[in-house]
Amino acid sequence: MPNIVHNTLLCLLFFITIASSSDDESFIFNDFRGANMTLNGLSEITSNGLLRLTNTTQQQQGHAFHPTLLHFNKSFSFSTTFIFAIISEYPKLSAHGFTFVLSPNTDLPGSLPGPYLGLFNRSNNGNSSNHVFAVELDTILSPEFGDINDNHVGIDVNGLRSVEAHTAGYFSDGSNSGFHNLSLITGKPMQLWVDYDGPNTQLNVTLSPIRGSKPVVPLMSISIDLSETILDSMYAGFSSSTGSVLNSHYILGWSFCINGKAQDLDLSKLPSLPRIGPKEKSKVLMIGLPVILSVVTLTAASIIRVMLWRRHKFAELMEDWEHEYGPHRFSYKELYMATRGFRERELLGAGGFGRVYKGVLLKNKCEVAIKRVSHQSRQGMREFVAEIISIGRLRHRNILQLLGYCRIKGELLLVYDYMSNGSLNKLLFDGTKRDGLGWSERFRIVRGVASGLLYLHEGWEQLVIHRDIKSSNVLLDGEMNARLGDFGLARLYDHGTDPQTTHVVGTLGYLAPELSKTGKGTTATDVFSFGAFLLEVVCGWRPIDLRVEEQMNLVDWVLDHWWRGTVMATVDKRLGSEYTVEEVELVLKLGLLCTHIIPQARPSMKQVMQFLDRDVELPNLSPDYMNVGIPNMEGCHGFDDFIMAYGTSLDQASLHSSTVEASILSGGR
Repeated sequence: MPNIVHNTLLCLLFFITIASSSDDESFIFNDFRGANMTLNGLSEITSNGLLRLTNTTQQQQGHAFHPTLLHFNKSFSFSTTFIFAIISEYPKLSAHGFTFVLSPNTDLPGSLPGPYLGLFNRSNNGNSSNHVFAVELDTILSPEFGDINDNHVGIDVNGLRSVEAHTAGYFSDGSNSGFHNLSLITGKPMQLWVDYDGPNTQLNVTLSPIRGSKPVVPLMSISIDLSETILDSMYAGFSSSTGSVLNSHYILGWSFCINGKAQDLDLSKLPSLPRIGPKEKSKVLMIGLPVILSVVTLTAASIIRVMLWRRHKFAELMEDWEHEYGPHRFSYKELYMATRGFRERELLGAGGFGRVYKGVLLKNKCEVAIKRVSHQSRQGMREFVAEIISIGRLRHRNILQLLGYCRIKGELLLVYDYMSNGSLNKLLFDGTKRDGLGWSERFRIVRGVASGLLYLHEGWEQLVIHRDIKSSNVLLDGEMNARLGDFGLARLYDHGTDPQTTHVVGTLGYLAPELSKTGKGTTATDVFSFGAFLLEVVCGWRPIDLRVEEQMNLVDWVLDHWWRGTVMATVDKRLGSEYTVEEVELVLKLGLLCTHIIPQARPSMKQVMQFLDRDVELPNLSPDYMNVGIPNMEGCHGFDDFIMAYGTSLDQASLHSSTVEASILSGGR
């Protein structure tokens, strides 16, 4: 008898475990209100329960995954179905689509928007190590991936060159002869089923209008073994992207099951899609049309007068050459409405290059910062706008995104992402906020700016010289991530060419000494500005500040303490003892190295990142070296070439002359 009870309990525990495991390996959402989804990029859950993967933001991506790792055994099968809708910005013009995806992670590292659908990038597309399975619903033709047309469903394994693809549609009569096309961008809901039979290595993909039953004949049916692609633990979800033409991708409901059939979705519980197009005209309006015409006739003069006034107020400059930049151009009216008439309450700040306002774009409720720059001369405007648009193509997490521009008489308006925490300058020196910036935040900001500057110097298709690196041009988002902004003085060059600019521009205290002689902004002058910025962050003083001891500039003041062996006395007193000594000393030494009087003795930004990441030890900086000499750079890649090229032929008289001239501008030693 005891054995029977014992065995019965074991059986009960076994079935309870099976039931619990089954719950973890299947789920259903008839809407997504309250759903604990893992979202990143543009993805969001709307107030009425829609899962929106993308919005009207260009060249971005969105990911949405079920938060729980799903477990696949060696002979697994799976089944999923979801209802979706794709709404295009222009009903007859298609853009990029989206995918259902099984992935070993939820962030899809390195993925790109546009034709890569937020799944892969140029270097990893097609790699078997990706372990990614996807079914794409693509609405644009990408010849580089062998797409069959701009309205298709494809089966992707580790890359975007589909192993099987078919024009979107369904078979209605149970045979392959009765095929009906479906346009994916109509904005109408459709349902997709993906069923994989592991033991028989059979994959079926079926598409249908939402109100129809599941077709008997699938859209695609192939024999494929996914056991090498799908790992034991994977995430299920969706990935999407936008390009220049915008699509909004919506998931209305989703069901998934491993080793079983996915539950049917309850169509009556699905959330409603946003309305497409204008409302129908009221019959009351049609009946009252004669009355309305009478009123319009009486008020015509007033309306014309108002229209002429508004036309003059919102007049823009548009020349023939600007049409190629159309997607990057905002209307003045749009920016005027976003800032509520550029009223003072929306003013974020003002400087030598213009005033910056906060705005909210009415069409997508996106918060932006709008800079008004005076530009009276037409000479060089075409080249300036072309360079601004080129800079707008920069894509890096530590670079402030330029969204577009607008041009009116005598004025250029630049539109950027809005950074809710403002500039680092305000956090360091505004008395209401300055006590809240701890060392860990400062060090992360320093590293972020270094990463962004490395991207400008070496990571993009062209070399970008910023020429105005300073704390007021470092902006912080809601999570205190640093972004380098204000490219008003930046210049673009092809890699390997010699910069030709001969005007000294920048901000006093951040200018490299050699600029007073050459006038050329280079990567080395950017590194000097970055070094002054490093000392500013650690010491809590501006590069030129009369409150610094003996009224020295900041660089010389820190260097003086370095010679005396008291460099830690320069650390911002507001930090107290709440900092890592090794990190603070590293940043101080690196600041001195970057502000070395000899341009060739300064490290590159690649070497700066290696020092900050502790991949390479910072060389010993002797007092003699910090005066004029050359560092002990043994084992530090990149300095050997300098030592060989620079030699011992330094013209001390010329060097002294450069130093005197530079002192006027930047406090060079």
